[in-house]
Parts: sequence; structure tokens; C-alpha cells
Amino acid sequence: MDKEIDQLQPERLWHYFLEICKIPRPSKKEEKIAAYLSEFAAKHNLPCNIDETGNVLITKPATPGFGNRRGVILQSHLDMVCEKNSDTRHDFDVDPILPRIDGGWVKATGTTLGADDGIGIAAALAILESDDIPHGPLEALFTMDEETGLTGAFALKPGQLKSRILINLDSEDEGQLFIGCAGGKDTVATMPIETDEVPAGHVAYKVSLTGLKGGHSGDDINKGLGNAVKLMNRFLWNAHETFEIALADFNAGNLRNALAREAFAVFTVHRDNEKLLLAYVNDYFNDIRNEYRATEPDISFLAGVTGMPDAVLNSALQADLLDALYACPHGVIAMSREIPNFVETSTNLASVKFIDKKIVITTSQRSSVESSKKDIADMVASVFYLMQADVVHSSGYPGWKPNPGSEILRISIEAYRRLFSQEPQVLAIHAGLECGLVGAIYPGMDMVSFGPTIKGAHSPDERLEIASAMKFWALTLEVLKHIPEEKA
Repeated sequence: MDKEIDQLQPERLWHYFLEICKIPRPSKKEEKIAAYLSEFAAKHNLPCNIDETGNVLITKPATPGFGNRRGVILQSHLDMVCEKNSDTRHDFDVDPILPRIDGGWVKATGTTLGADDGIGIAAALAILESDDIPHGPLEALFTMDEETGLTGAFALKPGQLKSRILINLDSEDEGQLFIGCAGGKDTVATMPIETDEVPAGHVAYKVSLTGLKGGHSGDDINKGLGNAVKLMNRFLWNAHETFEIALADFNAGNLRNALAREAFAVFTVHRDNEKLLLAYVNDYFNDIRNEYRATEPDISFLAGVTGMPDAVLNSALQADLLDALYACPHGVIAMSREIPNFVETSTNLASVKFIDKKIVITTSQRSSVESSKKDIADMVASVFYLMQADVVHSSGYPGWKPNPGSEILRISIEAYRRLFSQEPQVLAIHAGLECGLVGAIYPGMDMVSFGPTIKGAHSPDERLEIASAMKFWALTLEVLKHIPEEKA
């Protein structure tokens, strides 16, 4: 497995990607990958600093003949999204990722691959290691906890970085150069669980919704994919209206920045309604399978008898919960009026959990317009205020305003043309990039973001296109070679 990937070109890029796959690096638990980077720097006699937040900065002097070039920051993040299929046994705190080649792609085995942003880390390390890649002064910045809070980027301080050009190695579509991104914030609703006794004459059922693709809550929000929270809630709402079910457990989705892939619920129903319920299960499955036949061909919806729960939700709370989840918006809210086919504002109903005697509902909002970001977050909050939930907004993070006159953009466009004899796309992205925070801390920082093609990010279907990794590598080196001289 490793040997096959190790034979891919460019060899050192894939070598370091495999090394990174062996190192657990969940968000907020990046100590092992930070230690690896520190050891790497010591081995290659490169200055390395780990700040109090956990960000790693490795610097490298210019290669001979490039000492008068402007300095460049190569930026990537240390953590990865840790998602796995429910039938996969994997402990992200200790187990390595198991990559494999599948056609023209590299995938993991039942888990996220971590190419977001392991391939960016690998590219920086391969450049730092090399003694024959021409470049000016380099700063390789590896930030922590990008996926769950942008904690590392938030903690950067003025003066910590010396260069004024930044290449973010965290984009996921080869041939596209990004010069702007959406800002975002999270909205979380909680309420205490109140219970009733299981109604007399009831039997218990568990329903499972699986097989959805999931994906990135920004990049994939407009692709017509299913949301496991919404689809399960739709079933429960209608089942309650028709059969008066009593809900005992609802567990759907996982991470705030991932589209919900799986959902599970336990409820009771009067035994006289069992046959009608099972007929409805089949009808509902046929409905959603037909609705999502183009985008979710592997969707599965199953029901079966399970052990009787100790209690069920209070009937009034159940009605409020199912109503609120049905009413809660999810998906694209507005398209840009200025950039064709660009999502401006969206919201992701990410998860519902029954945890520690509380119902916890997690959502995230994104927009490239700050006022619209606040508006959609308030809209989501208002739905849960109606059920008397406690609603908390995160502080959020800023967007990155596009600069079409950027010099590093011009250099990147020209490099792409020379290498591939075609025009790259210049875009903004409906996802959060750390460039927004870097730009707020370092006004005037000239930035561009690009990367290889990664599909299914934030889901176990995550895969990295092999051919695009070669082009990503070639573009990075070509851009570094053509950074202009420092202005007098």
C-alpha cells in the first residue's frame, strides 16, 4: 500500500504525505505532528519556533542567487477532520490513516484521508528539505486547529511573520486560484431533556439513515447532497403526525463544518401501528431514494425492533424539537449578485445529539457579506428561540476580500500559463480560509490560495487526485522561482 504510493511522482511530496498519514492529528490534538515538524527542522538545520498556541514556523534562507528576492510564506494547517463510517473501527487519537490508490486517486480506508491539509504540509516539507529548488527567503507556517475554530490563525501576532507574500496551500480544485473566501460563525442551541414514561402498549424501533456522501459544508453546500439531520427529522415528524411515536434518542451528523452523512433514532410506537409504520418506512425510503437518485445513489434507510428505552422525550418537547428542526434552514440562502455561480450565503444544520441530559443542535453559517452572515445566523437562532432553547453564537471569523490587482495572483496566473498552456480560473471560495484572519492581522499581505483536486473533503469519501498533485507541485515551484526582487 505505502510502497505503491511511495512510487508516485514527485517522490518527496508523496513521501512526506505518507509520513503525515502515520501521525494522528485531530483538531486541538496536534502535538504529535508539531513534534514531528520540530524534529524535521532540527534534522535539516532549519530554525523552528512553536508559539504558545501551537503554531509551527520553520524558516529557510534563500537558495544561492535568490537572496534578493522577496520573502514568501507557505501556509498550511496541521489538523484534519476526523470522520469515519459507523462500521469502521478507528481511533483518530492513536491510529494511522491507511491510504490506498483507487484508480487515479488516493483514498483512505473507511475514514477521512487528511489530504486537507496534509498535502499542503507535505509540499512545504519537500521544499524545505530540498537543496535544488530555487526560491527566495521562506517561512513555512503550520497553523493548529483550523478545522474547528481557526485557533492558530486567530492567535497570530503582528511581527510574527516577516514576509509580505503568502501562498495558502489549502484549496481543493486544481486549475483554480483563489483570492477571496467567505467568513463564518457557528450557532449552537441547547435545551435540557425532559422525559415521560414509555406509553403503555408500545414497542421500540431504531431507524438508521446511512450512505450519504457528506462533504465540506462550504465547498459542497450547493451540490444537491442530502442532509441526514433533515431527512431523519422529516421521517420522524411525519411518523409522529401519523402514528404518534414517542422519541427516545436522536443522533445525527457530527462536525459543524461537515454535511451530515448518517442519522440514527430510537422511538416507540403502539404495537397496533407496527405494520403501518413499516409500510411507511418503505414508502419514505422510496421517496427519498427517488428524490436523491442523481446525487446520493447509496442512500439507505432501515428500521428494526430494538430494546425498550428507559424513557421517552416529554411530548411537548418532542413536538417543539421536530418542528424546530423541520423549520431550521439548511443549504444555500443566497447566490452572489456580483460573481457568477458563486454561493454568497449558506447555513449548515450539522448535527443533533442527545448528550448528558441535553439536546445539542449544532449549525454553521457562511457568507462573503458580513451583514448577511449575521442575518442568517440570527434567522437560525430565531427558530430555536421559539422552543425556548439556549442559543450561543461563536465569535466567527472574517472573510477575505478579493484583490484582482494582486501581484502574487499575476505571478501565479503567468506561471500556470507557462506550465500548462491554459488559463487558470480566478475565484473566491465559499469556505473559510485562514487568509481572512491573516489579512486582518497583517493588512496589505499579498495572498493567493491553490492546491490539488480533493473531492469529498470532511467525509470518508475524501480522495486526492494523483495527476493534480503533480500539477500543484509544479505550480508551487514555478511561482517561487518567479517571485520578484525585494523593492528598494
